[in-house]
Amino acid sequence: MTRFVFQLTLLFFCLTVIGAGQISAQDDISPELKDIIVTTSNTDLLLFATVLNAFTPEMITGVQNGIPITFTFYVELNKLRSNWLDSSLIDTTITHTMTYNSLKEEYEIYHSDKNGKVKRTRSLKEAKELMAELNGLRVIPLEQLQPEAQYALRLKATLEKNSLPLGIHYVLPFTSLWDFETDWRTIEFRY
Repeated sequence: MTRFVFQLTLLFFCLTVIGAGQISAQDDISPELKDIIVTTSNTDLLLFATVLNAFTPEMITGVQNGIPITFTFYVELNKLRSNWLDSSLIDTTITHTMTYNSLKEEYEIYHSDKNGKVKRTRSLKEAKELMAELNGLRVIPLEQLQPEAQYALRLKATLEKNSLPLGIHYVLPFTSLWDFETDWRTIEFRY
């Protein structure tokens, strides 16, 4: 009996150490905003950006088991003025929500900036891309910008902490692995 207890304790210790190693290894790969491009169309200022390392295996498993996830992108546009306070032109949030329809075996991605349009795909890779990319987001009409003025666009992405249903944090282990927040990225430009 004593040997069994010892083996059980040793097994528990090994699993704990291995699990801690996996958690710390995952922490080394934090989400970050990349490929940020600010450009114009004929009528609007457009934003393109990608969140890298946005998904953990636990998040994908959670989505496939019916837990929706929501990424929130915070976008701020300020007109920079020397000797004065900066002027805030835009301070908005954009959400991307992913769910999984197990009957149809497809992912559904809702973008708040696309007028309620839902995109569906069977490809996990495509679903991740749709979630993690801002693709031609209309920030502000060009008519509201002054030529030769200095501007700063700030961008940040987070995983909505309330994506998990109430109380599920106590049932699912390691839900803290779902929490992420990128650093603010600032792009200064002259229009």
